[in-house]
Amino acid sequence: MASRHMCQFNEGYSRQEDEDLCSSENVLVRQILRLVFLDEKIAKLLPILLLKYQKKEPITRAEMLHIVDEDYHVYFPLIVSLVCECMCLGFGIDVQEVDPSGHTYVLIPLLGLTYNGILGNDQIIPKINLLIVILTIIFMKDNCASEEDIRKVLRTREKLPQSKHIVIGEPWKFITQDLVREKYLVYRQVRNSYSARYEFLWGPRAKAETTKMKVLEHLAKVNRRDPRSYTRLYEKALREDLQDAMLE
Repeated sequence: MASRHMCQFNEGYSRQEDEDLCSSENVLVRQILRLVFLDEKIAKLLPILLLKYQKKEPITRAEMLHIVDEDYHVYFPLIVSLVCECMCLGFGIDVQEVDPSGHTYVLIPLLGLTYNGILGNDQIIPKINLLIVILTIIFMKDNCASEEDIRKVLRTREKLPQSKHIVIGEPWKFITQDLVREKYLVYRQVRNSYSARYEFLWGPRAKAETTKMKVLEHLAKVNRRDPRSYTRLYEKALREDLQDAMLE
């Protein structure tokens, strides 16, 4: 009897966690993009900050003020605060002021992703966001996401009010060719599948630049939760990161 009750408890707990993950998956897409396009003034600053991050260059208050319309300079402290939140939650980058007298800021990787090779002069924001979302979905799906899982992400993005801002020309090509070429993703046919079905895994570059725990911590931060509240994923991240470290 006790064994049956324990089994029912575990099944109920597992279903609850699955529901939480499904909710987190949806929030991950919606919340990040809502923050990124919350304000036009913020949207103007983000591409510049991302390019500075890619070049490993600091940015000054004067440079940011030059981008923001003069009418809004009085609100600059608030704008910087919102930009910092967007950079953290949207792209896994921390913006820190290192020289208060000179108002100089440095961009520090939280996720560890460099994004080198996938960014051009346009579509910087949606490309980075899509990469983070896909890596997170793969981790949440036990390190292997189906084509349908990824297409679901694209459909969710298309339904967002901000969809006009996040359109990537040929998104499937970007995912299956560009991200694969840059070794962020592995795109392969499912083994022993009768029909031509394909799946996505983390590529060697994703494994080298970030960790499962960093991705989980980012997911938790977006959802304003403790990463340990994702019990199964937390234990999985600890175990797999330790295994990866032992193989290095």
